[in-house]
Amino acid sequence: MRGLAEQRARARAGRDYAQADVLRAAIEEAGWLVRDTPEGYELAPKPPFRVYPTVASLPVPEGRATGAGDDPRAPVGTEEAVAAQVLWDGGLATSRIAEGVDVGGGGHATEASARVTVGLLVDGWPADLRRCVDALVAHTTARILALDLGNVDGAGTVLHELAERHPGRIADWHVAETAHWRGGSAGWGAARTKLLRMDDADVHVVMETSTILDGDALTPLAEALTGDVVAAGWRGVDPDESGHEWHDAGPGEVRALLGYLFAVRRDRALEAGGFPGKARYYRNADLEFFLTLPGRKIVPATGLPVHAERHRGYEDVDPGYRDRESRRTYDRVLRLLRASRTAT
Repeated sequence: MRGLAEQRARARAGRDYAQADVLRAAIEEAGWLVRDTPEGYELAPKPPFRVYPTVASLPVPEGRATGAGDDPRAPVGTEEAVAAQVLWDGGLATSRIAEGVDVGGGGHATEASARVTVGLLVDGWPADLRRCVDALVAHTTARILALDLGNVDGAGTVLHELAERHPGRIADWHVAETAHWRGGSAGWGAARTKLLRMDDADVHVVMETSTILDGDALTPLAEALTGDVVAAGWRGVDPDESGHEWHDAGPGEVRALLGYLFAVRRDRALEAGGFPGKARYYRNADLEFFLTLPGRKIVPATGLPVHAERHRGYEDVDPGYRDRESRRTYDRVLRLLRASRTAT
């Protein structure tokens, strides 16, 4: 396997990507996966689920919007895509887990709502993922569309087990790319937009795995999306006059919602171009998204049953990387604020 991986690395270095794809396929046929890293490559045993090479290569069903970051080689509208995209057919999966985690609140809903989908990005911390998903399944009827970036620490394996435990509720997708903040090439904005395009619900919920529901916090958000309201969230913020500081705001109308938990009209988000493609890291990307999304954004007047646990996407990231990427995104936020003030 190492010999094939070395050949593939040389093919990539020589820009012979067709040969590199052939070698990747041969490695996978032998039961292994090869992942590109800044240092070269890694080999790992092939897991019991399909792994696409990149976020861009994930299939988008025919008739749904695609973007500039999507791979033209991805099986859009083909039989392969249709088979891969049967997200909510409960007859296609069986559970490999005997028991779930008891989070209280009574029995789980067995049928998912067709109106609301929760999009999750999974980039490690499997225990956090399990708590987040168990609470979602226990307290809501929302579907869950989750994208695993690189199966870090076995989080992708846990996601797949959860999907098998709750057929019809959870769709799991897996790519070999790891998150940009981990040294990989999968950016936050591109991954979030891919989830948005793969979804077919009226309401798309952005949520982090550090956010845990204590009750049904999704129904109030979805019900708030009436009239000219395009998004509703748990926490809102407004900028000061300089644009260099944002403060907590709401309930009521706000300039932006924080990415811990918010619901957005999927069609309006797609019309706005999805999430910021230049945002490789999550921080400030929520502000950038809402400054480009026309329509009202609100925080409901009634408090939501939800809490946040350790925000590992901030706390456990290299501070130098975190500050650099945050500033990079915030530069675009400032330009958007200045442009909006000039327009008014």
